Amino acid sequence: MAPFSTIVFLVLLTVPLCSAALGVQYYDQTCPYAEDIIYQTIRNVSIYDPKVPARILRMFFHDCFIRGCDASVLLDSTPGNKAEKDGPPNLSLGAFYVFDDAKTKLEKACPRTVSCADIVAIAARDVVAMSGGPYWNVLKGRKDGRVSRANETINLPAPSFNTSQLIQSFANRGLGVKDLVSLSGGHTLGFSHCSSFEGRLHNFSSVHDTDPTLNAVFAQSLKKTCPKPNTDRNAGQFLDPTSSVFDNTYYKQIISGKGVFASDQSLLNDYKTGWIVKAFANDQALFFKEFAASMINLGNVGVVENGEVRLNCRVVN
Repeated sequence: MAPFSTIVFLVLLTVPLCSAALGVQYYDQTCPYAEDIIYQTIRNVSIYDPKVPARILRMFFHDCFIRGCDASVLLDSTPGNKAEKDGPPNLSLGAFYVFDDAKTKLEKACPRTVSCADIVAIAARDVVAMSGGPYWNVLKGRKDGRVSRANETINLPAPSFNTSQLIQSFANRGLGVKDLVSLSGGHTLGFSHCSSFEGRLHNFSSVHDTDPTLNAVFAQSLKKTCPKPNTDRNAGQFLDPTSSVFDNTYYKQIISGKGVFASDQSLLNDYKTGWIVKAFANDQALFFKEFAASMINLGNVGVVENGEVRLNCRVVN
């Protein structure tokens, strides 16, 4: 979840929580094997591409935060329009081919039935569960949006945000402080390029060369990975040391001053969020329960009820 704009919430898109009639059994009659098809697709590709789980989880977040959970992040750019996937924060998403594969299989099994937006929501649950995290019943019935604009990705929360900015960004989407801290735990799966955190390592302020909230030994390690100047565009850091396993290590890292993003580390030092960080670090079962609940809340943001079901997730019908 790591875009790099810092001027973000001056122009925040407000996406209301939706009271759409989503349901767990939405496809029981029309496409009973929909979730099995999606799960098998994701499991198969994850074996060959271990980056898929983190990318899909991040994609769900990035989709829902811009225009709501409508699969607008999957639309391709056209000659007249640069789409969300080509906005700076989304250039590192990847894994779009996974949705092409799942959609092709679903169209063969149940034509014109399962929306791309629901595929993204189900896939996000599956990659969490496959990685050792919680399982929850995904509410379904979203329709697909027809608009996708790269310039709107400036409204994604940035890794340089402080907690107040994060709380405001989540509140604009009807999500609370607990949702913020729970969903930030998705960083337990994931990797960041140096560009998203190198501002903490070099010339941080007039007083400190390095962000003083960073663990000093960890900071030196990051400086070796991300020297200045940095000529390796692929260089970066896993967001927690067990990055292929969904667990509560991310919160333990923050408590020891090893949050990679300034936004992550700031959660510890704000009285509204710090106690939740500590609770999740101490109790993985509690984190899993709250993460599942917050993913359901996120999946309700700005849901489209009267849109279309795209036949190809990359283009509107």
